[in-house]
Amino acid sequence: MKKQNGFSLIELLIVVAIILIIAAIAIPNLLRSRIAANEASAVRSLRAVDTAQVTYASTYPSAGYATNLATLGPGSNAGNTSATSTNAVLLDNILGCATATASGSSCTKSGYIITMSGGTAINGAVYTYAINADPVTQDQTGTRHFYTGTPGYIQYNLTAGATSMDQPLQ
Repeated sequence: MKKQNGFSLIELLIVVAIILIIAAIAIPNLLRSRIAANEASAVRSLRAVDTAQVTYASTYPSAGYATNLATLGPGSNAGNTSATSTNAVLLDNILGCATATASGSSCTKSGYIITMSGGTAINGAVYTYAINADPVTQDQTGTRHFYTGTPGYIQYNLTAGATSMDQPLQ
């Protein structure tokens, strides 16, 4: 009788068990890494919008700050390169809400919903704005909620939408 080469059932089960143990350790770390990357992207997005707001207010002083994200973006024509006060081309078509709702007040990027609102116009110019970045799914796409406003400081809250009264980001 010929001797058969190969692995026994026990050896195969041990290998499968080792692979499952490694996966059980690696998957939570991968999820935490993705959450950290989404949060970093949200903070970078808020900083980009802050910079775009300052540029917009300098370029169009009679308008003040933009009242929504679509105004800072390229508009519905993503290839738009001519800046106007209604489509300033200061943000890309994702953060600038090229495909957003008609109001252009919120966009989704990297697991976060970025929402912007402008303050009340005084003599036709807006002098304040507020931007929130909230996770699409709490504890899956992000754990912290972020806020920035007219001074440009970024605050965060762990449990609810952040406001100007929350902890500043270090």
